[in-house]
Amino acid sequence: MGALLWLLIPVGAGLVAAVWSSWALRNRKAGDVAELAGYARFRDAMEKEHPVPVPDPASDPV
Repeated sequence: MGALLWLLIPVGAGLVAAVWSSWALRNRKAGDVAELAGYARFRDAMEKEHPVPVPDPASDPV
């Protein structure tokens, strides 16, 4: 009976590995659209011209 219990450990590990591998290899095409849209928004934001604020010398406290 003890040998059968020891046999359950590798069988259980094999089942866990099979479940994990099927989860890891799942089809994730839906996430690419959101990632590409986020990258497009980032690229648009980086291409914008942002004016550099110039400090007013009259309001300088020194």
